[in-house]
Amino acid sequence: MSINLEDIQQAAKRLDGVAIKTPLLSCVELNARVDAKVFLKPECLQHIGAFKFRGAYNRLSQLSSAEKARGVVAFSSGNHAQGVAYAAKLLGMKATIVMPSDAPIIKKEGTEKLGAKIRLYDRDTESREEISAAIAADTGAVLVPAFDDVDVIAGQGTCGLEIMQQMQDIQCVPDIVLSPCGGGGLLGGISTAVKGCNASTLVYGVEPENYDDHSLSKQAGKRVTINPQVKTSCDALMATAPGEITWSINSKTVEDFLTVSEDDVAHAISFAFRYLKLVVEPGGAVALAALLQNKLDVAGKAVAVILSGGNVDSRSFAEYLEKFPSP
Repeated sequence: MSINLEDIQQAAKRLDGVAIKTPLLSCVELNARVDAKVFLKPECLQHIGAFKFRGAYNRLSQLSSAEKARGVVAFSSGNHAQGVAYAAKLLGMKATIVMPSDAPIIKKEGTEKLGAKIRLYDRDTESREEISAAIAADTGAVLVPAFDDVDVIAGQGTCGLEIMQQMQDIQCVPDIVLSPCGGGGLLGGISTAVKGCNASTLVYGVEPENYDDHSLSKQAGKRVTINPQVKTSCDALMATAPGEITWSINSKTVEDFLTVSEDDVAHAISFAFRYLKLVVEPGGAVALAALLQNKLDVAGKAVAVILSGGNVDSRSFAEYLEKFPSP
């Protein structure tokens, strides 16, 4: 199973007037630091504060009347949870979300406020997949995967389609696109859209160190599952293996995978606050972090960077700003 540009264009029609067409931003300070023309796509300004609404709505809007009546179930640490919850609310459906008990409070509260029922679980002792499958079996609810689903991927790809259209409007074609990478759904959708519009644009995925399963998979030439012993602030990117569908796409469309440290991420969050006036969560800041840390030579290039989410607890956010007061 895979997707193509037409699937993403169809998803864009479903999302038209429903999702926010987030702007492309430029920053004089950032351009000067990396000697490039950088265009930032702030999906932290999307509904629920993350790109995840795109894929969730594209998936849920295509359910049959009978499926909608039975509702949906999903598992997520937060952004997919809120995306599904809001899409379900708009479509008049019930939603149950299986969330880790240590998920950021802002994400748990956001999901609950949107009307979804939350089932908390312990990451270390329980399986979210098993819990979700049991709920689906008991209630008939449709399971909505966070990333390994063609309709979800196509929905996320509308972010990439918008980038290409917005850059075309200013007579510019990106040489490079940088995207955060967790399970690979956003990256798979974006890389398909970007390559479908301009085959020569290079797409890179960015992961937090210790959760570099895509990078290791590329080196191995096959999907690799990791067993990280260290947690990351990037709760949105804690997948331990690429999805089957997402890897079948990203192994062909993505040039390479970059990794960034926890300090790199904190620095990028502080930079976004100071110079872009944006609140970006750790997982949403990894692509910007890779750019700021010169993980790639972009001198003289036109570069698009996705800021994929902005759901961060105020206490953690304050700590990042304090750690890097002059980013």
